[in-house]
Amino acid sequence: MDEQLECQFNALLSLARDKAFKLVVDHPDLWWTSPFQGMEKESLEAGIEPFAGGNCYEIDKSGKHRIWGTVLSIEEPLFVRFAWQVSPNGMPIADPATASRVMLSFRESGEATRLEIVHTKFLRHGEDGAAYKNDMAGPNGWPRIIERLQKAAGSGRRL
Repeated sequence: MDEQLECQFNALLSLARDKAFKLVVDHPDLWWTSPFQGMEKESLEAGIEPFAGGNCYEIDKSGKHRIWGTVLSIEEPLFVRFAWQVSPNGMPIADPATASRVMLSFRESGEATRLEIVHTKFLRHGEDGAAYKNDMAGPNGWPRIIERLQKAAGSGRRL
């Protein structure tokens, strides 16, 4: 694996592992923010179908449905792995086989959960893959998603 074409993040979520997993998989509407060009970043309905082959999707206020991923494997409460079906220019990628890969792993850390995120296979995005990796590692990529996850985990909402 070419480490220069992957990005990795670790974040602490103030929830037990089973609840952190449920937050991510069962309640993406609490943390999701659209990566698609021209989409409103907030106030979307979002979902993850929790089985291999399931869709990761968002629906905007006008009812437009966009797929942002396909679940490749999942084992509650340990991990979920999916194809990242968003192109470098913020457009949907129809075929999950041509998309990069994301692995979210949930590790117990006392009363909290350490979330490990590894985003790989950026070369599948073509000549813009390296720049896209930098974008996803930047403040509007995974760090923004992690911040929203941490805020949702600390909200006190019952999961």
